[in-house]
Amino acid sequence: MKSNESVENYLETILLLSKKLPVVRSVDIANELGFKKSSVSIAVKNLKEKNYITVMEHGYIFLTENGREIAEMIYERHEFLTDWLVSLGVDEGIASEDACRMEHVISKESFEAIKKCFQQ
Repeated sequence: MKSNESVENYLETILLLSKKLPVVRSVDIANELGFKKSSVSIAVKNLKEKNYITVMEHGYIFLTENGREIAEMIYERHEFLTDWLVSLGVDEGIASEDACRMEHVISKESFEAIKKCFQQ
């Protein structure tokens, strides 16, 4: 895995897929992200080594507690930043794309400050 952003995107994707599918497999991740199965296989191996996921006998993928914590943090940031940008008048598609980039680089402190200001 090249970057923290890549790890976070995979974990967020697994989280979202787990909400709509009975089980998540590598092929589901590949289809969702538009990646080659071989690339996802390497990523899954790395995520497993970092203890972010477990892979069961039939290839079913589950987030560990650590993996779920990261995935939920990134997903919360994505949803909040998208909504915030839309409320400022940004087109929803652009807001979602920008939020996807911002969610990985914004500090915890800055995110909490924006959230607090927006919720007032």
